[in-house]
Amino acid sequence: MSALAESPGSLAVETRTDQSVAILTVAGVLDASNSAALRDSIKKAALDQPSAVIIDVTGLRVPAESALSAFISAYLQLDSQTTAPIVLVCGQRATRDALTQAEVTRFMPVYATQKSATKALEKLTRRTIYRADAQLPANLTSLRESRRLVREWLTEWGRPTFIPVALVVVNVFVENVLEHTGSIPAMRIETDGASATIAVSDESTAPAQRLPSPAQGIDVSGLAIVDALSRAWGSTPTSSGKTVWAVIGPENQL
Repeated sequence: MSALAESPGSLAVETRTDQSVAILTVAGVLDASNSAALRDSIKKAALDQPSAVIIDVTGLRVPAESALSAFISAYLQLDSQTTAPIVLVCGQRATRDALTQAEVTRFMPVYATQKSATKALEKLTRRTIYRADAQLPANLTSLRESRRLVREWLTEWGRPTFIPVALVVVNVFVENVLEHTGSIPAMRIETDGASATIAVSDESTAPAQRLPSPAQGIDVSGLAIVDALSRAWGSTPTSSGKTVWAVIGPENQL
């Protein structure tokens, strides 16, 4: 069992294993000062190759909803070979609603009890998740290369219907990295068959933000297009910068 150091207003994470399932119990206050430690605890638990990860956040308090992005950040930084499902347990309705509002449940579904989470894992562990990563050059050739890889991976995984929208999304994300950060874009594509996630990381801590829509005319900014074409999108801090991500489904068509 391991725990983060405790102090007034701090966060504590205890980890145990039960029949190959890693169970994390998180209690205390989650904020900007300890979100990185939570993210690292989740990543470590998943990297130990459990059959699944259950995170009990019933005792978690989150004054600022933005801190919940630590869960998304942990998920998007998992090793590409780590496919064990991760689920959340929370007995507090308000916290479950906050997790849903913050889009965390796009990546980690939340259940009211550990019993219901364990039952859900029976189905989730049978899913096949395909995931691939690539580091791209910090120049305009990465635009063409990112589109080529998206097309290649989604075709190989038997999900060609996601390709048109995924190409637009990855192009916007990579172009924004090149234009605004000067970083090396790092891309990830993932699908479980029902949806696909496109994520691009960079070394800038400035969050990606959609500009306000013009009072007149058509909003043609890149992130406005992503917003229109995806189920959800967001920008989450990482240990070295940020990751901008979008989730698309079969209903997202061009």
